[in-house]
Order: sequence, then C-alpha cells, then structure tokens
Amino acid sequence: MQIIHTIAELRAALAGQHGTTCVPTMGNLHEGHLALVRQAAALGGPVVATIFVNRLQFLPHEDFDRYPRTLARDAELLRGAGCDIVFAPDEAELYPEPQAYKVAPPAALADILEGEFRPGFFTGVCTVVLKLLQIVQPAQAVFGRKDYQQLKVLEGMARQLALPTRVVAGDTVRAADGLALSSRNGYLGEAERAEAPALAHALATLAAAARDGSQPLPALEAEACAALRARGWAPDYLSVRRRSDLLPPGDDERRAGAPLVALAAARLGATRLIDNLEF
Repeated sequence: MQIIHTIAELRAALAGQHGTTCVPTMGNLHEGHLALVRQAAALGGPVVATIFVNRLQFLPHEDFDRYPRTLARDAELLRGAGCDIVFAPDEAELYPEPQAYKVAPPAALADILEGEFRPGFFTGVCTVVLKLLQIVQPAQAVFGRKDYQQLKVLEGMARQLALPTRVVAGDTVRAADGLALSSRNGYLGEAERAEAPALAHALATLAAAARDGSQPLPALEAEACAALRARGWAPDYLSVRRRSDLLPPGDDERRAGAPLVALAAARLGATRLIDNLEF
C-alpha cells in the first residue's frame, strides 16, 4: 500500500489503471470506514482512500482544530482492509489558493435538516468531494448511509453534473448496543457512551409511530424530541422524510408503505451525533 501526499504523485501512481474506487474520509477511522473500504475492494480495481480534514465544511464554532488527525494509525487499518493507495494531502496541496469556486447544491435538499443547523456544510462537502473525484478520476466512489442526507446530496451532484463516477452506498455499521459508529463517538465520556444508543432507539420508536399513520407527523416528531430532552439530550431534529427527496411524506404515503427514512441530530453533552433509519 502506498501513502501519497501530492496530486502529481497520485496521478502518476494511477496512470493506466482502470476501475478505481475512491473512499473519501476525514481520517480518525473506525470499523464503519473500513467496511466501506472492504466494499470498495470487492468491486475490483485499485482502491484509493482519501484522508483530508476539510475546513470548508466546518462552521467557525465547530471542531476543525481538535478533529483527530491519526494518519499512522489510519494507514495501518487501511492496509488491513484492502486499500491500495492512501491519498493524504495537506491543505496547501488541495487548496493552494483560496477556494473561490464552490459547488452549491440545491437549497431544497441542502438547506433542510443538517443544512438548517450547519449552513454551508453541504457546499463544503460537495466542493471537496468534486475536487477529490477530479483528482482520483475513479469509476465509483463509496459513501456511507450513516450520513444519509450527504449521500443524497452527492448522488444528485454526480447525476446532475454527469460525473463519470458512480456513487455507491455502504450500510451503516453499528456497535453491539445499536450506536452508529462515528469518529465523534470518541468525544463521549463513559456515562454519555452508555446513553448514546438512545438516539437509535428514538428513531425506531418514531419510525414505528410514523408508519402507523394515525397521528400527524409534526406531533410525533415533537414528541420524539421531547423524549430525548427528558433524557438530557439537546436535539436539533428528529424527522421523517421520503427517501427519494427528503421532503415530508403525506399521510397517504405513510399508510401506503412508501419508502421513508427517519433522521436525527442531537447533542449529548458537547458531542453532536447523527443517525437515521430507513423503513
């Protein structure tokens, strides 16, 4: 496995290769990332995992400076998961001048849910992902369903910009107690870690009530938020949406079994966790 830090070196290493799969990450890897890499390896062709903490997707008050940079550990994990190349550029390599050209996804998809609470987040995500895909030129790129809205935004970007890269979804990986694996789980204290699976349970409860169709969705969502607040959480949202466009479903759609997803973001102490459940 090669560890490469410059665009020129990466392009030289990939010259003449076909069927490359890219797995973009911000490092501080866990089993969820490694599952995506193993999924990429099963597709055949070289696997390039990118590690870059992207300043453009952090708000000024967020954890950019303290986000863990663990390249040596990450590289060993990637080696064991079947990765061929780790592309780990620094900021000067990826953004040699201020990134004035940016990709702005449609507000209807990007300014709701996560976008409401993290304005500009998806512009930062789309910009760095498009740039990485332009550099790697992969046949496909693998992203996790755990970041569900991000996946939908990137699928739309690839489709509308006619990218030659196919977006492939990987399943959420969970701990034995149901907590979705996340790099930010490491911020949780012992008591917080024991409480953290309550977010997944809240989503399951909301999904079951929403599918019943007998109560208005806003009331169910407010009830779900209130239940988490009573446990000491600070929820940003718990919401049921259509999988296709992340818009609220109608009552008839709920009762008819339309493909839906429940999404949540909530703070537990100082740590903000997100999760989702398709149903």
